[in-house]
Amino acid sequence: MKINFEHALLKENIADYQDRVNEIHELLFKRECKGNDFLGWLDWPYDYDKEEFARIKEVGKEIRENADVLLVCGIGGSYLGARSAIEMMKGLYPDDKPEIIYTGNGLSSTYLYQVLNHIKGKSVYLNVISKSGTTTETAVAFRLFQQYIEETYGEEEASKRIIATTDKARGTLKNLADVKGYREFVIPDDMGGRYSVFSAVGLIPIAAAGLDIEELFKGCQKAYEDFRTPDLSKNIAYQYAVARRILENQCKGIELFVSYEPSMTMIAEWWKQLFGESEGKEGKGLYPASVTFTTDLHSMGQFIQEGTKSLFETVLTLENPMHDIIFPEDKENLDNMNYLAGKNIDWVNKMACQGTVEAHVETGNVPNILISMKDNSEFSYGYMIYFFFRACAMSVLMLDVNPFNQPGVEVYKKNMFRLLGKPAK
Repeated sequence: MKINFEHALLKENIADYQDRVNEIHELLFKRECKGNDFLGWLDWPYDYDKEEFARIKEVGKEIRENADVLLVCGIGGSYLGARSAIEMMKGLYPDDKPEIIYTGNGLSSTYLYQVLNHIKGKSVYLNVISKSGTTTETAVAFRLFQQYIEETYGEEEASKRIIATTDKARGTLKNLADVKGYREFVIPDDMGGRYSVFSAVGLIPIAAAGLDIEELFKGCQKAYEDFRTPDLSKNIAYQYAVARRILENQCKGIELFVSYEPSMTMIAEWWKQLFGESEGKEGKGLYPASVTFTTDLHSMGQFIQEGTKSLFETVLTLENPMHDIIFPEDKENLDNMNYLAGKNIDWVNKMACQGTVEAHVETGNVPNILISMKDNSEFSYGYMIYFFFRACAMSVLMLDVNPFNQPGVEVYKKNMFRLLGKPAK
């Protein structure tokens, strides 16, 4: 990955924050920072469970060989990471199986009804992902699909087709899985959901999609080595973290994540949870929003260019696309498009990006941080997620906020349980 601050309009020098970064880096690796009981992700690129990793590869191969459909049942960090990885690396219309359908991430009756109808007559596996098993959205969907699979295949076969990713020792889903005899994988105790994509939480669907999870870990390991140093002249994750705080000090309250690939839209959704849930506390934090260009230039472009100067953009691009197309020549040229004949469509996309950055920065006075990835490979994805993990931790700790809890999320749950008439424990 590369990062470019030439268009960021920073009014402070990133290097001036070196002492603060040194202090936080030391607290992180001594496990003395706020939220230090949820730092399992920090050394995970090397400290991951090797035995479980081998089991994940096996079950992924089994699903791929036997399933027409894999239902991934989870919400938030229990599905966003896997979905972001699969869509970025395979695109939106892969031509192989299994079809992966994400459920348990909302309470739409229409969506659940249509999924139930869609999977009829297909070979179905189900991966339910929940640390407690009591998250309403996931629990509602799981019961529906659990019963469908049991009725379709019988309980013995269902126990092979349903895979539970949950707490290693306790909780409603753990108990249910024990009783039913499901294969079980572990959500680490010291790793929050939004940091869990490279645990069993994300790796089972990623492996089932036919992606190379060993290469993903090589990318994580390379990022780990690159970011071992707190030196701001070398550590681009920490550079990004500091730049976010500088721009916030410049009265920019919104960070707009920008991509130019529809297959990276879920990367933005994953990124929004990572940063929004990590730093939106105590009346602090940047509001994370996202757009996919050039599509959203025709809806949001006007506001970005000339609206309230409350935001900056973080632009993530791919140097090499998954596929490319040569724009054809037309002898009649009735559409007047022959000026692009012989050009790569990806080149056209990159010129659109360059022109947009120039417009937003030079005319619109909107700061832009530019991040580029080499490609959409497993290695690049692994490197990217660890980059954002480390950047997020540093950036939030600079606010003196715990990056790893989410106390505000519990408020809506309590109100919903009251309205639904859920019995008290």
